[in-house]
Amino acid sequence: MNYFIADTHFYHYQLLEPNNFAPRHFGNVDEMNQAMIDAWNARVDDNDRVYHLGDISMRPQDYPTNQETYDMLRQLNGHITLIKGNHDYHALFKFIDKHNVTMADGKPKYEFEDVGSLLKFDHHQFYCTHYPMLLGKVDKIINLHGHIHHYSVPIPENINVGVDAPERDLLSEDLPWGSPLRGEEILEMYDKKKKELAKMQRK
Repeated sequence: MNYFIADTHFYHYQLLEPNNFAPRHFGNVDEMNQAMIDAWNARVDDNDRVYHLGDISMRPQDYPTNQETYDMLRQLNGHITLIKGNHDYHALFKFIDKHNVTMADGKPKYEFEDVGSLLKFDHHQFYCTHYPMLLGKVDKIINLHGHIHHYSVPIPENINVGVDAPERDLLSEDLPWGSPLRGEEILEMYDKKKKELAKMQRK
């Protein structure tokens, strides 16, 4: 099964301070990191693939080392496709690739994309990128993205899959904070977001 997530920002202690951009209500950064690891591993096993849409880790003034970020990723289940975010960098991806591991199915744990990935799911196409894409008028194409944290693009075809995404509030199931999202949940958010935006336009 495929899952989707973005903007984990492991180690980013400043997000624990009061803010509207990415409010994270934890006592310390270790609690935040562990909550994301637990939520991820509760859903994902090593037969699954998670598309991480950028910004793995972040720590202003004292950036996480390649080893620190790699050590965090090693605690996460599944195959992981890493799509480069604005807080990721090529040297990190090269380090992870150098230390890549082979899973039980013979495939590498980590794969890498500079810009994005295209997937098909239930007669839809998912364009997976870090930054939101403006697609224009499209049919059955949904841009999964991150980058904007607790904000939402007012277009139904743009679905924020980040840890802090407001679209998560549209789900009928209350997922643990930091859970990667399934394709069915993406479509649920898309349908409900489309209806909400249509109501707003009628007012």
